[in-house]
Amino acid sequence: MTISARLRELGLFDARAPRYTSYPPANHFSKAVGPGTVAQWQQALPAGARVSLYVHIPFCRRLCWFCACRTQGTTTDRPLIPYLDYLHHELALVSKNLDPGVVISQIHLGGGTPTLLSPQMLTELGTALRSFRPLAPDLQFSVEIDPTEVDADRIAALREVGMTRASIGVQDFDPLVQQSIGREQSFETTRDVVGMLRAVGVDSLNMDILYGLPHQTRARITDSVQKVLSLAPDRVALYGYAHVPWMAKRQALIPTEALPGAEERLDLFDTARRLFVWEGYREIGIDHFAREGDSMAAADRDARLKRNFQGYTVDDSVALIGIGASAISRYPQGYAQNISSSSLYATQIEEGRLASERGHALSADDLLRADMIEALMCRFALDLPAIAAAHGVEIDRLRALVAPILARFGDAVRLERDLLSITDSPRLIARLVAQELDAYHMPQGRHSQAL
Repeated sequence: MTISARLRELGLFDARAPRYTSYPPANHFSKAVGPGTVAQWQQALPAGARVSLYVHIPFCRRLCWFCACRTQGTTTDRPLIPYLDYLHHELALVSKNLDPGVVISQIHLGGGTPTLLSPQMLTELGTALRSFRPLAPDLQFSVEIDPTEVDADRIAALREVGMTRASIGVQDFDPLVQQSIGREQSFETTRDVVGMLRAVGVDSLNMDILYGLPHQTRARITDSVQKVLSLAPDRVALYGYAHVPWMAKRQALIPTEALPGAEERLDLFDTARRLFVWEGYREIGIDHFAREGDSMAAADRDARLKRNFQGYTVDDSVALIGIGASAISRYPQGYAQNISSSSLYATQIEEGRLASERGHALSADDLLRADMIEALMCRFALDLPAIAAAHGVEIDRLRALVAPILARFGDAVRLERDLLSITDSPRLIARLVAQELDAYHMPQGRHSQAL
């Protein structure tokens, strides 16, 4: 049986599944979690706790059609100035709830397009974030950078406030593919920005590339990947394009007749994957690659890899605090998401209240299943005795939880001495296997394609 036939038999080509950057997935958040609950969770963080900050800048000069992020277009800086003020006010509100000894271990500016901020704005925001709480000696400060919306002055400002890692979205370098997704970005422009980043001493560079885009072919994705490799990124994320026009209305502009089918998506993924592996990158989880000297490769090798809303991470913080409209936080007790509308977010902050609008308080069962799902997504294996000990549950309960996995996937998985492992195409079916542990799974759920 061919690999394609085998994957079809396992249901991969027709399946939709969450990406499991959280458990439960964010579509199960509710208004049961609001500002009062979040304030209590923040107050419970002890002195010395390592905490990450994620700051969402929801503005873009252009709205790429493929993107499903919470963003809004602007041709001027007019909405940016008050929005930055609200970020400062939100930081002050959060600060009131945190112990002075909480330590910031990671800062991430995301969006949207953080680099549409002026050098002065970036300096002021970066300074506020660095002075928010004591900084860990190993602080990582990462920024999402749009090569078409950045210059030497903004890069210098970011470096001055401590940027250590840059993340560049490539998607695809082919002009026809770029035109079909509303994202024109030349290789030369990207190459020049990479040069500027390296010149100021940014010591880690991430790049994102998509497969499954309109008009993509094996030849086109090969050319794009080879161009990416010529820029020598330290990490690469190879994401499958998620066509979800019911969530992201702008995706209606995507020519659906030009989207590759399931087996074509598989070929595109495998073509790109092979190129990264041949170049010496280590495969990380379901869709990441890292050079052997990178901290993510080390975390994968030492089974320390984790998963959060940014995908795979080496972040060991006990909490992730999201700042800005639509930003999501993760505390030991649960998840919280800020109001998505920037205007309603502003109103809440002006009234002196945290902007949390919805979330989910984690039960003991949630925590158990979340750990199991994260283990499958990161290591493609479950050590049932270790999980039972960590959560204080009987191992028979875990055997019962994995029984549906064994029944559905047959010899694609193996259970030996209470160690369950995915043996057949683990990077491709991990989301489907994890879905068998999802107590919130709805068969009618409109998730992205599992491949």
